[in-house]
Amino acid sequence: MKRNHLLSLVLSAALCAGMRAGCNSGMPSSSTGSSGAAGGSQAASGDTIKVGILAPLTGDAAQYGIAASNAAKLYFDQLNAAGGVNGKSIEYILLDEKGQAADAVVAYNNLLEQGVTAIVGDVTTAPTIAVAVESASANIPMITGSATAAAVTVDPDTNAVRSNVFRSCFIDPFQGEKMASFSKEKLGAKTAAILFNSNIDYSIGLKDAFIAKAGEIGLEIVATESYADTDVDFKGQLTNINAKAPDVLFCPDYYQKVALIAPQAKEVGLTATFVGGDGWDGAIEAINDTAMIEGAYYCSGFSADDTSEAVQKFLSDYKAAYNSDPNMFAATTYDAAAILADAIKSAEDAGLTAGSDDYKAAVISAVSKTDKDYVTGHFTFDANNDPVKDAVIIKITDGKYTFDCKF
Repeated sequence: MKRNHLLSLVLSAALCAGMRAGCNSGMPSSSTGSSGAAGGSQAASGDTIKVGILAPLTGDAAQYGIAASNAAKLYFDQLNAAGGVNGKSIEYILLDEKGQAADAVVAYNNLLEQGVTAIVGDVTTAPTIAVAVESASANIPMITGSATAAAVTVDPDTNAVRSNVFRSCFIDPFQGEKMASFSKEKLGAKTAAILFNSNIDYSIGLKDAFIAKAGEIGLEIVATESYADTDVDFKGQLTNINAKAPDVLFCPDYYQKVALIAPQAKEVGLTATFVGGDGWDGAIEAINDTAMIEGAYYCSGFSADDTSEAVQKFLSDYKAAYNSDPNMFAATTYDAAAILADAIKSAEDAGLTAGSDDYKAAVISAVSKTDKDYVTGHFTFDANNDPVKDAVIIKITDGKYTFDCKF
């Protein structure tokens, strides 16, 4: 899903986008909401405003993509039912990019052809970065609810901020730093080990930040082990880690890998407390025996145990719409859609034409000036277009995700 060789991915994606006749067989499927069939070349058609939604609806990251896109659709449907934006409905166009950077670029170009004026997405890191690179020339406002790598909003080669790109979730360094501090301050850990995925930008970003913060606060790293994305046997690395008897094991990867690693950790006798990032969301559903991850902690942007009216209404509305409980990716993407809609309203209030350069600039400016409560907290944005808000620590207890604290 997320490879280190990002440049080659992006170049490959761009090549595929340029050779559209050769790539049409892989064209992402689409769905449209609120105002009929997608199409046309205008960002506004009559009383509608076109907004794109990019998400992996198939492939390894589909669990994230379905939850995120469902939440965005839910928000826009609710907004339209309440009168839309100054009487105009949001016409959303959802495309499946399969969790791949090349497909995401093809889907992005498809959205441009259909005349969207802004985008919610993408979902995972590498596709989001690929689209962020492509979107710069058109200055399309885009906000992701779940892509956490620092490179999503800041070009790692030039350190220039991608001015049109925002996120409503935490960045990888934030999560890595938080979990190092949490391990030291709340769990009383003196030593830590790290087991990370050497092929995933997300995993590498959290690992690097954890190590840096650990050095600052005196949390000793006694072992650092890695594995390839295709690996399924981790006993060698876990045996090496177990020999160092760490207090905590930081495993910054997605739930699919966690579900494989945790049982093997128990097999080798590892008793360290597992800690992780927001990619752990889904681990309970993916593992056969939840006892294998009992007592683990991970950083999240959302907890269903929050008793606030906004959170409880979101939980109820999502369950009513989809007959399932929303995860953290749904909550942060719901907020992403809401933030974008509020910014679109600013452009509409100014009497600008959807899709025009002035309109897009107005939306981008409005997002950057956000200062408002949403479902996952009060939002402002820093100089890198990253949100400033509290983190939630989730503990896996009795086979359930439980709120531990805000940290």
